Amino acid sequence: MNIQSKILFYIIAVLGVLLFGTGGTYIIGSHGGFSVNVNSPLTALYFTIVTLSTVGYGDIVPVSAVARIFVIILIVSGLTIFLSAITFLGSDFMNSKIDQLSGGIASVERKFLSNHIVLIGTDTTNASIAKKLKKAKQKFIIITSDKVVFDKLREHGYKAYVADSTSVQDMKKFELHKAKEIIIDLKDNSRTVYSVIVARDIAKNVKLRIIATNEDTERHLKEMGYNNVINPAEAIAMEIVASMGVKV
Repeated sequence: MNIQSKILFYIIAVLGVLLFGTGGTYIIGSHGGFSVNVNSPLTALYFTIVTLSTVGYGDIVPVSAVARIFVIILIVSGLTIFLSAITFLGSDFMNSKIDQLSGGIASVERKFLSNHIVLIGTDTTNASIAKKLKKAKQKFIIITSDKVVFDKLREHGYKAYVADSTSVQDMKKFELHKAKEIIIDLKDNSRTVYSVIVARDIAKNVKLRIIATNEDTERHLKEMGYNNVINPAEAIAMEIVASMGVKV
């Protein structure tokens, strides 16, 4: 359930409790269930709010068994709803607002991106590239879908962002069309393919390097027309074999 849905739920729940309290008080009060005759909805609403707020002025008191049981139910249900709402407002809602504020700052930061290197994914190759680019003080960002990885990258001073690299909407935020180069290195082969399609759709003229983790992914990408595909394992194997003087 998202933030808006939760807020709507609590609003409806609070209104439901007030309606239950007002209606029940009016019906029971009009039949002598309270110390005074509750002869109007306004008086019933007044008693409901006073009861739920635990003020308890004592001007209206339940005297019958039915009225007392009703008040018990009203207090328990009302306090449960109000405490849940307060907990939500104090935690989820505030955390959401903080996240939105941070996202807004990040959004402004992204607007100034240009001629930057974009590392999509944090598999072994991109992880090594990131270290070298940072050491060389190059302008680059890292995009990951893993919040834990994101937190660690931020702790180490990297400009990292959490986003779905297979989402056009998400990736458009990173000014890929202004990038100097894009390097995709993901563990999941299917996500690699979709991420390549999204990146190429957004940044048609930007140099794109793709790290393939196996021969099937490499072949599949090349069949799709992507020629700048690198298979690190294959490249290392070829280099070792060549150093042996073996022709393949």
